[in-house]
Amino acid sequence: MEIIQQLLKEIPLPRMVKVRQKFHAPEIADVAEAVHQAIKEADVLHRISSGDRVAIAVGSRGVADISILTREVVNAVRSAGGSPFIVPAMGSHGGATAEGQIEVLEQLGVTEESIGAPILSSMDVVEVGRLPNGLPIYTDKYASEADKVIVINRIKPHTAFRGPVESGLMKMITIGLGKQKGAEAAHAYSFKYMAEHVPEMAKIVLGKMPIIFGLGTLENAYDRPAKIVAVPAEKMQEMEPQLLLEAKALMPRIMFSPIDVLVVNEIGKDISGDGMDPNITGRYATPYASGGPEVSRIVVLGLTEKTHGNANGLGTADMTTRTVFNEIAWEKGYANALTSTVVSVIKIPMVLETEEQAVKAAVKTCNAFNLNNVRLVRIKNTLDIKEIWISESLLEEAKQIEDVEILSEPFEMDFSL
Repeated sequence: MEIIQQLLKEIPLPRMVKVRQKFHAPEIADVAEAVHQAIKEADVLHRISSGDRVAIAVGSRGVADISILTREVVNAVRSAGGSPFIVPAMGSHGGATAEGQIEVLEQLGVTEESIGAPILSSMDVVEVGRLPNGLPIYTDKYASEADKVIVINRIKPHTAFRGPVESGLMKMITIGLGKQKGAEAAHAYSFKYMAEHVPEMAKIVLGKMPIIFGLGTLENAYDRPAKIVAVPAEKMQEMEPQLLLEAKALMPRIMFSPIDVLVVNEIGKDISGDGMDPNITGRYATPYASGGPEVSRIVVLGLTEKTHGNANGLGTADMTTRTVFNEIAWEKGYANALTSTVVSVIKIPMVLETEEQAVKAAVKTCNAFNLNNVRLVRIKNTLDIKEIWISESLLEEAKQIEDVEILSEPFEMDFSL
């Protein structure tokens, strides 16, 4: 690697400044109370009869206060005389195994003890219908045997396609509850058709399954619950598109663009399905979604502990380190790629021996006119962009942005962050 050291030896690293980005961020003070208020306003509990076995579908994403949301839905079902149980609704996540999906829920704080109901996990599914093009639609076997079904999910922009419905209740119904086979079928024709397939598939599932309502949450820019709404099954196709627009308006963003080099301290499946949210980085794995800053080079310096070696999303970066490479659990990312049919996310970027070399390699190749004035931004991860670091060259620009607060004097880049 001596030649690499020589090539990068004279590449300058900018001094950095810590700044705070300020976003409009309404937040629910009492999440548990908000769940019951939302269910009351939707007037849906009367749909549960005494003794009904009620499946509550819970996903794999890091939804804020998911354990509270789940626990209070369990309590609401019991108050109506129902017998609630949890089914993991996360497609192929958790290594596409029943045990793995229980482990994912446990990592999110959803356990039988914490929510007061049994968890029935299986990868077995039943076919509930087909699209006109022949695509089969599956649903969780335990859920199919329930008297009633409720789904819980966050409504937000998807990372790989755009449409009136993206990530949310209808996607949970089709792909989450469909387990590995359902996710595989939904992705078979690529994300190009996902915007039309998800609502079409959801409509069929809603017609065949005893789904009574979905509990949807919108999160603010700091990943806290901003709104909780119970959506009756028959109103889902009408209400979810509007809720998605509200969710998009609450999204955080990096307030600097273009960016020559974006340094991301950590990525992981607990951060985003894509490891790092393309809505934040501006770097997408498919051509069917867009938005975010214009970024020339992305550097990934680490994997989160909770991702357990799943480096899905690393393929959209340009540089990483030997340490990250050695931590990769290949089979986990490959399982995601084989299910979603998106293989770019599990490719390997340039691997450098140290974090400093990785950043220098990005600076050297970013094609900035003057490398001494490189526009560099560093973030912890794409879920946490309240406080970020910017290169000294962006300082004057930052001072002109009303929602950016300068927190430090310029300092040498620190690789112990």
